[in-house]
Amino acid sequence: MNTPAKLSAHFIRIGIGTVLVLLIPLIAMQFSNEVNWDFLDFIIAGVLLSATGVGYIFISRLSDQIMYRIALGIALLSTLFLVWVNGAVGLVGSENNDFNLLYFGVVLILIIGAFISRFRTKGMAIALFVTAVAQTSTILVAILIGQHHNAESSVIEIILVNVFFVTLFSISGGLFCQVSDESSIEKEDA
Repeated sequence: MNTPAKLSAHFIRIGIGTVLVLLIPLIAMQFSNEVNWDFLDFIIAGVLLSATGVGYIFISRLSDQIMYRIALGIALLSTLFLVWVNGAVGLVGSENNDFNLLYFGVVLILIIGAFISRFRTKGMAIALFVTAVAQTSTILVAILIGQHHNAESSVIEIILVNVFFVTLFSISGGLFCQVSDESSIEKEDA
């Protein structure tokens, strides 16, 4: 169990990590016109990074097993990266392509599944596998409605970028399957 002092130290590390990550685009803006963030971009990125860190701290406290924590970390970082890339450049076409709103549905599936399962290992595994299926379905939908005719997205690009996330969600789900049934979450529910 984390004491208040340990939690404070975790929050300080999250704050420092968030600032360090946000320094990257801030510094890049000084040397390149390719990076053009406004104040809102920094706020959104800061909230995403901080929320991911805080979420990891609180959810990882539910189990003392390292495999649970690794699986959780992969799930959270994959979700963060999906939201970040989708918001920054879009997964299909540009970030202004309305099709990319589907990916927020993929994230919503994972969030709902995680809460329904109360972050238990078997439920998390199922939620991540369902999320991987939802991510896979975006490939089919994109191709069926002709998103590959978009100048910015070929069939190969659509498949590769989505398979990347399908793989991450599947790895995380597989790791949750490997977590022992003796996890502290299941003990508390018994």
